[in-house]
Amino acid sequence: MRKLTTVFMLCTALLGAAPLAQAERLKDLASIAGVRENQLSGYGIVVGLDGTGDQTSQTPFTVQSIQAMLQQKGINLPPGTQLQLKNVAAVMVTTSLPAFAQPGQTIDITVSSIGNAKSLRGGTLLMTPLHGADGQVYAMGQGNVLVGGVGAQAGGAQVQVNHLSVGKISNGATVERAVASNLGADNQIRLELKQTDFSTAAKVVEAINDQFGAGIATALDGRVIRVRTPSSSDQRVAFIGQLESIDVSRSRDAAKVIMNARTGSVVMNQAVMLENCAISHGNLTVTVGADLEVSQPNPGSRGQTAVVQKNSVDIKKDPGRVLMVKGGASLAEVVKAMNSIGTTPQDLLAILQALKAAGSLRAELEII
Repeated sequence: MRKLTTVFMLCTALLGAAPLAQAERLKDLASIAGVRENQLSGYGIVVGLDGTGDQTSQTPFTVQSIQAMLQQKGINLPPGTQLQLKNVAAVMVTTSLPAFAQPGQTIDITVSSIGNAKSLRGGTLLMTPLHGADGQVYAMGQGNVLVGGVGAQAGGAQVQVNHLSVGKISNGATVERAVASNLGADNQIRLELKQTDFSTAAKVVEAINDQFGAGIATALDGRVIRVRTPSSSDQRVAFIGQLESIDVSRSRDAAKVIMNARTGSVVMNQAVMLENCAISHGNLTVTVGADLEVSQPNPGSRGQTAVVQKNSVDIKKDPGRVLMVKGGASLAEVVKAMNSIGTTPQDLLAILQALKAAGSLRAELEII
């Protein structure tokens, strides 16, 4: 827990030193509607295994698949034939079809056993149709399965560092059908922010209009922005390339605190200040208050006397030990002080939840 606490304090220091707004590329903040991958999957058969295939007595679907395949090849088995297959495994083949992929292009595929095969190492995937969500075939997969990390050396000993029932085939599928795209329909595209934020959407519209002219971009809501594009495809591609490279000053995110209830690690996206409160939990007492200090100007100066409010954190674990933290009463200091006196993750979790419930913690609290 101590190591994790150190990482927490370092992240907080770095975040505190960062500027309030940082310029980011529009490509990192938003995506273009319709430009996306499409998941494909298919049922296939891997052959050529070295006795590590499915146990056919427990996986009848493997036998049925082999029989159906042999019938398609014109081979009819005698009635009552019991196949004993040790070198065959039933698998699911998965991949993602990239945006704008065209017939003839190749993509990588992942092969995963769905039976009780011990290993797919050395096997060959037979021709497998890969279907999309609409049931259409978009690619065909076939090739030698590579199971990486098998028998790797670690400290002079043989160590298995991968699942033997999962393998990959590089360029193992050929695209057979392209997904229709309506990019640039009606001479416009729609930008979709990765996170809904009205301030960021307004800044994106302002940055685009400053770059290309007034009226080019219009915010539809806190997430979607409509952008007018050139009519020809080559000009549209060049326009989108310039659009993605625009720097936008993203608005500051809402304060958020994430705590791991098992390890006690705490991560914040910015400095989180606490309001006045007092909490008693078991043998722990946490008091967050305010001290008033008088700031007196130097003799002869024209300054005025001012009253300065400074927050303080008072943490007690037992009657004989009191730990005071003066200065800005931030959540970082509260966590650091509680860890210094050996507070358990469960106590820290309970105190953070109580701070949130009492309204002293002005941030979203997420427990993982």
